[in-house]
Amino acid sequence: MTDKIARNIFDLRIMDPETILVNRAPVLTLWASVIAERLGYDHDAALSLGKAVARINAQAKGRALGICKPAERIEGVPQKKVGLGEELWIELLGRSVPAKNTKQGVRAVVEDKPIEPEGVERYLTDKFGSALQTVIRAMEALATAFDPKELAPIAFSLYERFRPEIPAGVSGWGVKGKLDLNILRSLAKKV
Repeated sequence: MTDKIARNIFDLRIMDPETILVNRAPVLTLWASVIAERLGYDHDAALSLGKAVARINAQAKGRALGICKPAERIEGVPQKKVGLGEELWIELLGRSVPAKNTKQGVRAVVEDKPIEPEGVERYLTDKFGSALQTVIRAMEALATAFDPKELAPIAFSLYERFRPEIPAGVSGWGVKGKLDLNILRSLAKKV
């Protein structure tokens, strides 16, 4: 038995074939990527945008929890977004994602640096392990159950319905919860 097969057999992220133990950030990254593709972005651009949505969401949560400081504001002066390197803003899952056109295509940016799709793919593979393709198929089935124009405004509320459930009484950054693929599949069937 090869090491890769052995790792897949003993992949502890999979609790049963329909439940994956994972934290919410990679689930949101993947879902936002699937939605971006459904809305017409190529695969690499979608990965970049998906990672940015999860990052922006984490920053907002961090500010709400008091973990991250909000940007300083001067009263009466509109805040300028500096250093993002944006050429355009892309609305995705209720977030405005700073992006720019690169030689490789559209990429979300962080401090003028494009988010590279290869890094996002490694991140998703690491977090989902052998379950990645199964989760992608379930998310794609849900995304394609809607017309893209219908999907764009409801994509985040769909995520809220299937995102990993965090056990009661457990707190902390990056806590793993159960992603139930049956919930994803049932949402696609309701359409």
